[in-house]
Amino acid sequence: MSSPDKPYFPELGVTKLQVVEYFLAVGEGVLGALRDRPTTLERWPGGVVEGAQLSTRQDQRGDAFYQKRAPKGAPDWVETARITFPSGRPADEVCPTEVAVVAWAANLGTLTFHPWPVTRAAPDSPDQLRIDLDPQPGTDFADAVVVAGEARALLAELGMEAFPKTSGGRGLHLYVPIEPRWTFVEARRALIALGRELERRMPDRVTMSWWKEERGSRVFIDYNQMARDRTIASAYSIRPTPRALVSTPLTWDEVPRVSPEDFTVRTVPARFAEVGDPHAAITGNAFSLEPLLELSDRQGAGDLPYPPDYPKMPGEPKRVQPSKARPDTE
Repeated sequence: MSSPDKPYFPELGVTKLQVVEYFLAVGEGVLGALRDRPTTLERWPGGVVEGAQLSTRQDQRGDAFYQKRAPKGAPDWVETARITFPSGRPADEVCPTEVAVVAWAANLGTLTFHPWPVTRAAPDSPDQLRIDLDPQPGTDFADAVVVAGEARALLAELGMEAFPKTSGGRGLHLYVPIEPRWTFVEARRALIALGRELERRMPDRVTMSWWKEERGSRVFIDYNQMARDRTIASAYSIRPTPRALVSTPLTWDEVPRVSPEDFTVRTVPARFAEVGDPHAAITGNAFSLEPLLELSDRQGAGDLPYPPDYPKMPGEPKRVQPSKARPDTE
């Protein structure tokens, strides 16, 4: 390790060494979330200190950054997987195969791991449907819990099962293991169908609007998380918050009884040692997307906007903020 005593979470007194020790303590859990998946590294080499900012596509002057390509000089036991961005450009991303890779990445300042919903064996075919329940201003974790319960019921009606986890913020993530037989476009369409049905059932609680000005005080189902090159923080990732919150797998019985604040770098290792990994059962399960795709066909509602950095997609509606739209805008 380099600089093991460097403060990474000064408010907690957590050092870089303690971050690495945390990942080793939950090693089998975090590796279960990452194994054989192309993974973007969210690196905070200076720690989560006051004023530190994460670089974005628009402003790359931040102190922290996303590393999508495997770093030069990586040890030969750090394996990679080749993925293709929406632009068509390829890249070789880190593909964790053992806990040592997680520790190596943590030594580079990685706090949050962002695995693709694919394995390197089938990089164009998602094997997880990831449902991101994102509370908007005026809502909180409790609202996401209510929506998660309805999503669970809907999935059960379709013969599917979801595995919940905290996002490490105010939201919830639901993972549905699926057969890797469909494309990203099809998986995204399936998620849109699920979101629209939830919006129909819970119009005062759920929104599918891509545009923030239209969401109101509802929980947004971020359907574009299933677009190519969009990822969600993995289970057991540390989020760059002052209290070092952790994105933590839950059982369904726990969902209404916990708070995101319960799960930190300091508390999760003991929990993991006691109860193990609630997401371990994801492996070995795989559901068909056909029920959701059939629901999409019955809805007949068409596509929704992609993120702004994507090429124009077939069938996509106008990609412009409604308040700024003109009749001739495309």
